[in-house]
Amino acid sequence: MAKRKREVVPEKDAPEPKEGAAKKPKSSATKKSQTSTSFKLAAGSTLTIQIVAGSYDRVLHGITATIKPAPLDNDSVEPPKKTKKANDSAPVPQPKVEFADTFLFNAHNSAIRCLALSPPSAFVPGQTQKVILATGSTDERINLYNLSAHPPSSRTVEGSKLLSSLTPRPVLENPKNRELGTLLHHTGNITRLVFPNRAKLLSAAEDSEIAVTRVRDWTLLHSFKCPVPKPQGRPTGGDTAVGGRGPSGVNDFAVHPSNKIMISVSKGERCMRLWNLETGKKSRVLNFDKAVLAELGEGKWSTGEARRIVWGSSRGGEEEFAVGFERDVLVYGMDCIPKCRALGHNRTKVHQFAYVEVDGETEETVLAVSTEDGRVVFVGTAKEDLIAPPASTDSNGKDKKHQQQQTVPAARPVGQLGGKQAGVEGRVKDFVVLPVEIEDEDNDGVYKKFFFVVTAGSDGRVRVWQLSAEELKLKKNTGKDKDSTAEPEQVGKLLGTYETQNRITCLGAFCMIPKPAGAEESEYEFESSESEDDDSSDDSE
Repeated sequence: MAKRKREVVPEKDAPEPKEGAAKKPKSSATKKSQTSTSFKLAAGSTLTIQIVAGSYDRVLHGITATIKPAPLDNDSVEPPKKTKKANDSAPVPQPKVEFADTFLFNAHNSAIRCLALSPPSAFVPGQTQKVILATGSTDERINLYNLSAHPPSSRTVEGSKLLSSLTPRPVLENPKNRELGTLLHHTGNITRLVFPNRAKLLSAAEDSEIAVTRVRDWTLLHSFKCPVPKPQGRPTGGDTAVGGRGPSGVNDFAVHPSNKIMISVSKGERCMRLWNLETGKKSRVLNFDKAVLAELGEGKWSTGEARRIVWGSSRGGEEEFAVGFERDVLVYGMDCIPKCRALGHNRTKVHQFAYVEVDGETEETVLAVSTEDGRVVFVGTAKEDLIAPPASTDSNGKDKKHQQQQTVPAARPVGQLGGKQAGVEGRVKDFVVLPVEIEDEDNDGVYKKFFFVVTAGSDGRVRVWQLSAEELKLKKNTGKDKDSTAEPEQVGKLLGTYETQNRITCLGAFCMIPKPAGAEESEYEFESSESEDDDSSDDSE
């Protein structure tokens, strides 16, 4: 990736957000934001996925995965059945994936902690589209890059053949990828980056601040200042505190789809904070229940602070949000009452989780959770699918107080990707689920929904999986389904594995858009579209 040295320094006198009364987000705005955004692919077409991985080794690695999707039948994602017809003797074509390096360089002075990809720029006839990449590190910097949203042209492919012949791995460098500059808003390690829309970038760090930056001119608009918790019975020094203070900093935050409220979780706190994005002020504080934390194993395994938080919904579009702890994920309803636990008895260390929309018409959604033992577990969080906690029993009728009575239901397992059965034992540090609607070759105009899942971990391997939406749909309750200790069934199929030789910490990916005919390349074309997006966003906030 070609680089231009330019630092974007935030302005000191940034305008404050407008004052106003806190408003409850409307459900209509939420449903509008949850409209299916699946990437549509014509029958027989090739899909190109741009993958970006950050690592402990300071390396920012860009990879393209070119996939020829399999035929739209059950054999493409499921093992062939034992019964075969006479005309089924021919082997079924399998999907193929080809990897190539697009960029590889030391992006920061220390480990890369997080990254974020913006939505593509607005479509303008005769121009190409761009995606902005933001990376955060323990060097307190946020680096910004412009990535092309289109696959490399045929001329670029021809020019990369000579370079690929001199390297052990294929190289497909895109000359349209550029460095934009560096943001210096924070004075602590960067912990989270999010593009809630094309016009804004939100960033959090261990300086206990969440910064809102305008993409048009990279101006710092506002900073949400989170309180620094007082050290209470905590060790000092080492990797837990600096200068005799307790651990502090924002672990994660999540913006509601309406872009009106936000929830944040911080180090050293057993609570989550709600923020009003219209006024820029704190709305309320929600403390975690001690009994619920004990059920999640926080009293034994950790300190009770939340690591991750994500907004989502269950079947029927019922809104909820998930809060991740050390070894489980707790799902809350909009009434801020715990709804269920994601992993139940099959608890293990949690690294990342996200909501996946299975069916847009019925608004059926599942929660995907990546774990320490190499799995991505899919669970259903709808009220009618929850598994009630087991009744507390005591054969002797004594010492009942030593038993851990469970009060929060468990989410129903739908399936799992990876794990020991699939030959994956290392942790899944991060993953991305890309919904794709593929046209049926036998039925013109009919599309079937598939998911391409990109996973990565500390072993340095990037894996690409394919699974159908039918595999993630919840079936009717059976006796086996009601057992919270049952192992989820394997879903999906591994298409390919790429060895990066770096310890991956964060991951991002998007489906590349076919380049429109006659489009003119312009390095700065995003600026005009950003201005329009920003003006419309300001009007709605």
